[in-house]
Amino acid sequence: MNRRLASLLLAVGFAAIASTPAQAQRFPVSGRPINMIVPFGAGGPTDVAARLLVPSLEKELGTPITVINKPGASTQIGVTQLVTSRPDGYNIGFLSLPQLLTIYMDPERKSVFARKDLQPLAMHVVDPVVVVVRAASPFTSMQQLLDFAKANPNKVKAGDGGFMGTTHLAWLELARLSATQLAFVHFDGSAPSTTALLGGHIDVLLDTVAGAYNRVKAGELRVLGIMDSQENAFLPGVKTLNSQGLKLEFAASRGLAAPAGTPKEVVDALSAAIRKTINTEDHKKRMADMGQTLRYMDPAEFSAYWVAMEKQVLPLIEQAKATAAKK
Repeated sequence: MNRRLASLLLAVGFAAIASTPAQAQRFPVSGRPINMIVPFGAGGPTDVAARLLVPSLEKELGTPITVINKPGASTQIGVTQLVTSRPDGYNIGFLSLPQLLTIYMDPERKSVFARKDLQPLAMHVVDPVVVVVRAASPFTSMQQLLDFAKANPNKVKAGDGGFMGTTHLAWLELARLSATQLAFVHFDGSAPSTTALLGGHIDVLLDTVAGAYNRVKAGELRVLGIMDSQENAFLPGVKTLNSQGLKLEFAASRGLAAPAGTPKEVVDALSAAIRKTINTEDHKKRMADMGQTLRYMDPAEFSAYWVAMEKQVLPLIEQAKATAAKK
């Protein structure tokens, strides 16, 4: 074997070693920070949930995680930054569904991304929507509320957290299934809508379990039903809408994703670390204190959930726009 051929074989051998999965499995490089984009402002429920996850996740991965708040355009700005980031595992995002879906499924938003541009990593929280009234409300059951609404079209003032947001879309589906006509009142988030309910400016509110939890515990609010497949540990005794004759499940779901093209071994490493973090007793307790319902899903399960939610949300987007056009 001549010297030139030997050198060539040696070079090929080194290249083969460098390309083996063993190197990919060394993700992440210790000390190299991972950027976690949160497309919401600091202090909101999604930001708080992300920051509660970070300390334990850093320990699992053995590297620091930098939370980057990138609010604006109903999360469109932050998610756009995520999908255009390098798909190497060092750029991940903390996303909220169905809010994310209303961006790329509405042509008027002119989104540069779609579901195919995001790689699901893990579901973190599924926060079911609940039907809430004041503790002193004359409505003491879901059936009573719906019977009154049917007999009095557009008389029930129904509040939500914002036009085409999670709770507005849930109202549209509830009104369709129950054949009721409601007077929708949109607010900028859970806090102002709850204030309006407590002040008697609206009759009923859709919120999430976490959004209503503290007020319910304090005895200020009463929950008439929950939009989930099962009863919720934070609201003992509250029946699902399914069990009350309305087949409806709806939630604000929060999970982590990376840009499409992130290597599978990196996705698997991140997902496994998130799963371990979610299952720690410390994280469970911190989230329970906020009324947050942990529901881990791996990338495949999260992806299937995502697709199913698209089918549920698409007609509601068109319905929301059509309803707004009539006003």
